[in-house]
Amino acid sequence: MVGKFTGGADHGDTIMQNMARPKSASHDLKRDQILDTAAQCFARQSFPVATMNDIATACGTSKARLYHYYQSKDAILFDVLDRYTQKLLAIIGQVEATAQRRNLDDRAALHELIRAFLHEYQSSAERHVSLLHDTKFLSDEVDTRLGESPRELILNRQRDVVAAVTRALRRAYPQRLNASNQTATTMMLFGMINWTFTWLRPGGPLSYDDFAEDVIALLDRGLGTGPG
Repeated sequence: MVGKFTGGADHGDTIMQNMARPKSASHDLKRDQILDTAAQCFARQSFPVATMNDIATACGTSKARLYHYYQSKDAILFDVLDRYTQKLLAIIGQVEATAQRRNLDDRAALHELIRAFLHEYQSSAERHVSLLHDTKFLSDEVDTRLGESPRELILNRQRDVVAAVTRALRRAYPQRLNASNQTATTMMLFGMINWTFTWLRPGGPLSYDDFAEDVIALLDRGLGTGPG
């Protein structure tokens, strides 16, 4: 899925300067390239420091050309986070569908979700950094087309991801999770996987796939042995 809105004063295709001009076949590809490069700039320099000129230079284009796609740095940030959070929710849906098709039990389905998240994190490190660090910079003014503010939309998507993982954990380890410890257990799992961008490097001695198996093993050893 791709985001419909891009934040800031205008969203989605309304940020185009000339709505009458038909989009080229490579329009979305160019937009994806801009978002990838912008996320790298935000991760490297921080969102407040990075400028439209920095992003344009990193893209190998002019600032005027960049404004052809996005009217502001805020609009770029929203599109980065809009698309990325939709991708995370899509991963959850895809794993659930695969689990049903393969008739996996609840624990195996959770394990597949962990593998899928870490597989995505491997190629989305900069976007993940923006999700963790830059959501607070989104506008908190309600946008009538979104039905809420850009910041609240992204925060709600994050809450949906956390809620889905909590449900998966409760189904996988029903003897160990309950209302009093489910939040702590969910945050423990996210604590293990959400900060891999700070230390786990593709091509290093430990792969993302291998680390996923280590996380799964730790969960099973800690939660899969019945009440302590």
